[in-house]
Amino acid sequence: MSSGRGSGGHGGRRRVKQEHHEEEENHERWAVSYADMMTVLVGLFIVLYAMSNVDQVKYEQLRDSLAMGFGNRAPSILEGSTGAMSGVEDFEIAPDIRAQTGIEELTPGGATEEAETEGERNLRLAVEEYERLQQIASEINAALVSKDLGDQVRFRITERGLVVGMVADDVFFAPDTANLTATAGAVLDTAGPVIGALPDEISVEGHANVLPTSRYPTNWELSSDRATQVLRRLVERGHVPATRIAAVGFGDSRPLAETGDLDQLDANRRVDLVILTGAPENVRMLLPSIAANQG
Repeated sequence: MSSGRGSGGHGGRRRVKQEHHEEEENHERWAVSYADMMTVLVGLFIVLYAMSNVDQVKYEQLRDSLAMGFGNRAPSILEGSTGAMSGVEDFEIAPDIRAQTGIEELTPGGATEEAETEGERNLRLAVEEYERLQQIASEINAALVSKDLGDQVRFRITERGLVVGMVADDVFFAPDTANLTATAGAVLDTAGPVIGALPDEISVEGHANVLPTSRYPTNWELSSDRATQVLRRLVERGHVPATRIAAVGFGDSRPLAETGDLDQLDANRRVDLVILTGAPENVRMLLPSIAANQG
């Protein structure tokens, strides 16, 4: 009996082997995060697309204005030559300039002015400033023509403003001197009242050619004396207030004629009256582009 109990007891205690199965790793878990991210991106792009609304007309106007500002191809604005202007007839603004640039729709105080871009505004202001400077040149030229002096000066419009160049061989200054000739005095007395009525600052800039001077230490003193004599004539005759005018000499460092020919050196013996524009820099930088697009 004892043997039977032992045998039975041993048989009743069967060991149950517990099998432990190792959990398999899920290698496709990244797909869930990737799908969530793509869903968010698709939603973002849909929202951005729905918010976008490009005005094709304004886009083309901005493109043209920026192209003109950086000196690239732009609508033809001016008619005339590309050299130094000898009269106002050389830089008349074409009648369709506003139509070409769309400026005719940007009237002061109008509803469209509020919607214009910064590039459109700068271009509009540059054209207006160019027209103002052109009008000043026209008035000076008309005054000189009335005294048979219309061919004695040259007009240029740069980023600085309107340049009235007194260049005519020995008409204004004899070689190596700063003494004003009778013709130079007549030109200044005729143009002075027109210039003096302007609100702009005036810079009188003297120049000399490369020939050495025997009356002055250097050409710097010679050019400065020429500018000073012109300034004195304008101020002492009551044409221009002394508070709005200054004189400076550039020596031979800024020639108009880049040549060693003696016949051409007379062009560098000159004084420039610069009517300085008060327009912002972003507007001034467009003036040369307008002036360069002649013809």
